[in-house]
Amino acid sequence: MLRRLISIALLAWMGGFLVFAFDLPQPAHEQQTDAVVVLTGGAGRVDRGIKVLREGWAKRLLVSGVGREVKPHEFAAQYKVSSALMACCVTLGFEAVDTRSNAKETAGWIEAQEVKSVRLVTSDWHMRRAAMELRRTAPPGVAITEDAVPTHPTLKVMFKEYHKLIARSLAGALGE
Repeated sequence: MLRRLISIALLAWMGGFLVFAFDLPQPAHEQQTDAVVVLTGGAGRVDRGIKVLREGWAKRLLVSGVGREVKPHEFAAQYKVSSALMACCVTLGFEAVDTRSNAKETAGWIEAQEVKSVRLVTSDWHMRRAAMELRRTAPPGVAITEDAVPTHPTLKVMFKEYHKLIARSLAGALGE
């Protein structure tokens, strides 16, 4: 009996990993949202968020998890953002250091800005956990559009992220 339970658990784990690894979230289309939020930490994320802003698919941008040493003018120069666009539409968030604190920082910004819909930008392999954390902390009724940046993650990255997702899902089910 115990062997069967262990076998079933192992098969469920393996099946879940295969789905996780081979069905990565995709980029969103040109859907309009009130704002776009970029979680720092991966190539192409900030570029995608700025493109969303420039294309008019969102009116405001929060970049969550910016290093404290980064100055707004340095950010603007690196990503070729005009001072007018920085002043009106870009917020740099310096409080977050991980996915959970990204969600907390973002939820506070969403509430302060009275945002009703947000496009979440992060790497494809990171999207499921990031979206789960944001849905837990965002104000009620906020629509979240997942806009994944395609990557080519290693097996190690996928394996680690899959287990983080499982752990955070279990923690959420148990009330944190």
